[in-house]
Amino acid sequence: MRAMNMKTLISKTQLLPVLMVAVALLLTAPAYAAAPGITGTSFSLTAGPAFSSQPDGALIYSWGYGCTTAPPASAFLPAMPGANCPTMQIPGPTLIVHAGDILTVTLTNNLPPAAGNTSILFPGFAVATSDGVGGLLTQEAVPGGTVTYTVTVPATAGGTHSYYSGTQGDLQVEMGLYGAIIVIPSAIPAACNGGVHASNATAQSISSLAHPGVLETDFRLAHAAYNHAEACYDREYLFQFSEMDPIIHRAAEEQVTALSGCTAGAPGCSLNVPTEPYHAVYFLINGRSMPDDMDSNYGFAYPHQPYNGNPHLHPGELVLLRIIGQGRMQHPFHEHGNHVRILGRDGNLLLSATDPNSLAGPALFTTTTTPGMAMDGIFYWTGRGLNWDPYGHNPLNATATLPCVADGNGYNTGAPTAINYFEWCADHNKALEAAPFGDVAGGGPVSLPDPNIMALGAWYGGSAYLGPNATVRAVGSTGTIPPSGTVANSPTGEAGFAFMLHSHNEREITTNNIFPGGMMMIMLVDSREFVIDESK
Repeated sequence: MRAMNMKTLISKTQLLPVLMVAVALLLTAPAYAAAPGITGTSFSLTAGPAFSSQPDGALIYSWGYGCTTAPPASAFLPAMPGANCPTMQIPGPTLIVHAGDILTVTLTNNLPPAAGNTSILFPGFAVATSDGVGGLLTQEAVPGGTVTYTVTVPATAGGTHSYYSGTQGDLQVEMGLYGAIIVIPSAIPAACNGGVHASNATAQSISSLAHPGVLETDFRLAHAAYNHAEACYDREYLFQFSEMDPIIHRAAEEQVTALSGCTAGAPGCSLNVPTEPYHAVYFLINGRSMPDDMDSNYGFAYPHQPYNGNPHLHPGELVLLRIIGQGRMQHPFHEHGNHVRILGRDGNLLLSATDPNSLAGPALFTTTTTPGMAMDGIFYWTGRGLNWDPYGHNPLNATATLPCVADGNGYNTGAPTAINYFEWCADHNKALEAAPFGDVAGGGPVSLPDPNIMALGAWYGGSAYLGPNATVRAVGSTGTIPPSGTVANSPTGEAGFAFMLHSHNEREITTNNIFPGGMMMIMLVDSREFVIDESK
């Protein structure tokens, strides 16, 4: 997949100051994401009620799946501080399993009696059931009762899948009864055991510019999403898109309160919550809206929304995006900086019809999810096409000594410990314009807009360059930092790019109709000496 031009670092103008503040905080004290969950072959889940929090201060009555009893610490993958599985969470616990596993999932129904039965569907898997009562789509657990599902994961499986309620889905999925399943393939191609990520430890451990001796922890669940040599990856993130109509949630809460103490199944002890017309005003990534989705995994402020959405990468790294549409609406989500090459949908590799050994997934401008769809795709960023040197090399500056030797694809990959590893060599030594406005005649190949009118303000953290001392290397200790000399951090400090990832449905980047919010997050790109701590 060819690294594409930066389609634009910016897509909106006149953002509220809160977004610029959020980005500044990310660049100084970031909290990262991964694909955390619980692993094993036996899972005990409980469906129950609680309140989810939203950035506008609202607490929304919701239902969700959680762990009946806390799993052992060894069950949490990857290992993260504060990892927990509360009695209810949105989304439900991510189940990390292996191809060929036979899973036992026991569901206990702790929803209010008036909510009636509940269940779980496992689309794409063979399922046998025991206990419970028959339902329209699967076996169900009555209020206070249980049902057990035996799920067979095919030996050839891989990728990302969803699970969700199969009982009155228009209400129960809306209330939060959904989650993800990640399948680790049975075999990892040998070609996937190296890669960019494998060389990070060497680069970071000997760097004399920043963090000497500090190693970066590998938070991948595996080295490949599928048993295929083109499914290798260096980092991974799980994004579950959904939405909420608070009118439905409020009606459910009011009816549950009014029917408190009634006997399940008795006349009148049932909810009658209208789910149409539908007016969603909360748009969620992993159960949170911007800026909450950029806060820590397992953050104490979100006891029932443990998973964040805040990707981070080094240039050249293959980032696996696991994406699921968990709600009832289609979500056209756009990743700035590059297209996403799709590997598979609903756990099925997209293979060429003429060459079954080659992948044939499209490169998507928006990873549009329809309800229930899961997809796996590869995103990466290299700086190719920027038309300036993002590492701040300057042949007139004695400290700018990092060479760029192009490999067969045009990238600097011959020096694994170099700060500019994976630099696009065709742009080596190209400077930005000396003037903040104008065209090429202003003194360089690129003209950047003034930060006061750019959507993310100082999107580059105070420098149009990557890495420690990059600004000083580019313009000297007294030089002007284009554009307009904006500084969001020290010119001698580490600097990275911040790309906005967001829904292309403009209403979905609001929270309760207030912009900015909703389905929006930030993807951070830092030069490779920057240690990315994905435990946060």
